[in-house]
Amino acid sequence: MARWDEILSLPVQNPPSLEFSAADLVWSKVEGWRDNIDRVALIPYARVDDFVRGESSNKDCPTRFHVEARRKRPLEMAYKPKVDGILEYILYWCSFGPDDHRKGGIVRPSRTNYVPKKNNAGRPNTKRGCTCHFIVKRLIAEPSVALIIYNQDKHVDKKGVPCHGPQDKKAAGTRAMFAPYISEDLRLRVLSLLYVGVSVETIMQRHNECVERQGGPTNRDDLLTHRYVRRQERSIRRSTYELDADDEISIDMWVESHQSHVFFYEEFSDSEPFTLGIQTEWQLQQMIRFGNHSLVASDSRFGTNKLKYPIHSLLVFNSDNKAIPVAWIIAPAFGSTDTHRWMRALYNRVCTKDPSWKLAGFIVDDPLADVLAIRDVFQCSVLLCFWRLRHAWHKNLVKRCQETAMRVEMAGQLGQAVDSICRGNGNMDLFQSFMDDFVEARHFMDYFKAVWYPRIGSWTAALKNLPLASQETCAAMEFYHNQLKLRLLNEDNTSAYQRADWLVDKLGTTVHAFFWLDEYSEKEDFSRYRKDEWASGLTSWRNALKIPDSDVKLEGKFAIITSQTHRDIVHIVWNPGSVFSLCDCDWADMGYLCEHVFKVIKVCRERGSALPSISLFQYKRALLDMLHCPPHDSLVRDHAISLAVFIEKQLSSLIDEGSSNITNKPQSIRVISENQGGDLVEERNENSSSSSDGHNCVDTSETPGRTTENLGGHLTDMAVEPNGFCNETGKENCGKMDVDGPSICSLTPRLLHVEEAPSNGFLLEKRGSDSISKTTDVVNAPSLGGNDLADFKA
Repeated sequence: MARWDEILSLPVQNPPSLEFSAADLVWSKVEGWRDNIDRVALIPYARVDDFVRGESSNKDCPTRFHVEARRKRPLEMAYKPKVDGILEYILYWCSFGPDDHRKGGIVRPSRTNYVPKKNNAGRPNTKRGCTCHFIVKRLIAEPSVALIIYNQDKHVDKKGVPCHGPQDKKAAGTRAMFAPYISEDLRLRVLSLLYVGVSVETIMQRHNECVERQGGPTNRDDLLTHRYVRRQERSIRRSTYELDADDEISIDMWVESHQSHVFFYEEFSDSEPFTLGIQTEWQLQQMIRFGNHSLVASDSRFGTNKLKYPIHSLLVFNSDNKAIPVAWIIAPAFGSTDTHRWMRALYNRVCTKDPSWKLAGFIVDDPLADVLAIRDVFQCSVLLCFWRLRHAWHKNLVKRCQETAMRVEMAGQLGQAVDSICRGNGNMDLFQSFMDDFVEARHFMDYFKAVWYPRIGSWTAALKNLPLASQETCAAMEFYHNQLKLRLLNEDNTSAYQRADWLVDKLGTTVHAFFWLDEYSEKEDFSRYRKDEWASGLTSWRNALKIPDSDVKLEGKFAIITSQTHRDIVHIVWNPGSVFSLCDCDWADMGYLCEHVFKVIKVCRERGSALPSISLFQYKRALLDMLHCPPHDSLVRDHAISLAVFIEKQLSSLIDEGSSNITNKPQSIRVISENQGGDLVEERNENSSSSSDGHNCVDTSETPGRTTENLGGHLTDMAVEPNGFCNETGKENCGKMDVDGPSICSLTPRLLHVEEAPSNGFLLEKRGSDSISKTTDVVNAPSLGGNDLADFKA
């Protein structure tokens, strides 16, 4: 096989880790230049930087690789599509080479003007003749793939002796023992602390104290110098966001210098609006870490009234369920509906880093969000969070309605309207009745009719058709909204808000620094230097969990709750048990849901004086709908397919062994039904006749397995059929499965005996009187495992 044919036939390797090294790849040897044998591998071109960082983090020999040489074909240059044509050539070399500035070392002729330092041994810029290097080629034939040629992978000099790192005995006691530069994590830490206003002296004092506690330097980060921190502080102080007087030109210049932070950019044109998507490397890592098999939420309209362009934030939730921004999209309000292209670009960026990444759900806060685009790109469910609606109504009720009694009554009726619509019992007429009942509240009604009544139709449709996110999610998004407001909109000169270059610079520097420090484990060392913008902590939902039940007293239409910070202060919560409750604390006066409201809701539901949450109601209703008539992509449908395929494989293996091994004796099928009153276990003969009512018969020529259960007092009889999973009492409402016909129709009547088949844990846990009956055990199927069906709590 020719050299390039052999290279192009190699698999493209994409390790799932955020960074990877040569040890994580499988290397192939092909014929190289001058009859040498090259050690090569193919990786996605977008992950070259991940490979460079992973290779630099070698524990046996920490280092840093720099670009020694680069050749790039201009985009406008015409070229022939040759199989060995190169779009880009990059030579990465260990930063301890290739020159050798040690005594007696060899320096290339082009570097003869180098002036030796007084004591150059072990300095970060010292060259020690390391020969470790690799070549990256971007081929014309495959522009999305990078060819790595890694022949010199040992950190040795030309004599073959280790020249730096722990293996170099002469480097002991010098900085050559460690990497030549500080890590990316420490660099981000220093920059973030400087952006939020911590002084250089304070940073160095805390750093030196930490090094002393551990008994001296153990890595390159411990050798952080005052000079380096001072140089970073000077660079930040002298920088400016206004790169050009023209805002659009300034944005273009920023994008050009921050290519690694931009995942989507569309300039203003006649056909497309301006759109800029920002995501730093740290944000990408958080999206992969906390978003995989989890939720991503959308805060779509921040700064609509103050900023030139509103900010669309994408959020993930950490272990404390606090929101972390993982992407910012800046676009005009009229262009916010065109989301498919930047979503696709963001999804491709994440999957390039981690091909196994998959989203479990996407939460929107706008009823006009492009749900079809979200489902098409992320292939997940879409949920609705109405925190923005509730927040605006709450804030304006406090602002525009001075009479407490009327304010409480209005909030309660609004809450009842939203609750009825979400439970399928109401429509827009509820809001018309609301406006008729409170004509006296003229200031609020003028605001409601002008701002919200035109949108009520879209909100009503969204509340009916989309499942609701939990109240904990609402609390997290409200907390993020307040944090972003404090950290972004704090300029003395408000004219800067009308420039897009100020916005992107502030987001990428100061705002990003605040959120990075929120996740920094040692942030408490700098707590005395915090300002209001650095205010952090738990969400209202988490704070409510700390309030004991003894501090809550229900008094009819209001509740009294003792403050946790000042025990001599009590707060009053009106409309207890409702999400539209009103409290007299400072956080609630700003329109947010406070911990007192959440605690009263929890107590009311435990005592039975309030209905369960809408999210739980919709979840239970979805489970009942799935059991009666499973949707196209339901778990029951997947289980039915796996059941049929399992039986087909079993039968095929028996047929292959010969017809003499197939027994014709009757086999029993076990049907297990469990209702709220007790358990029923029934065994039926395969050749037995049908029951008298005709609903509980098992036809083994068509039905590999069968389940019966009692839901709400009505017997539901379901059977796995070749064309679907159907309810015997309501077949006309059942969907068909997309199953290959021959694979199902080829099943023979025989079923395995009960004792021959593995058991299946197809159960839903029953908790309390409100929980759904446990579904039945389906025999003769492979086990789905304990995590395939969710536990739900009343």
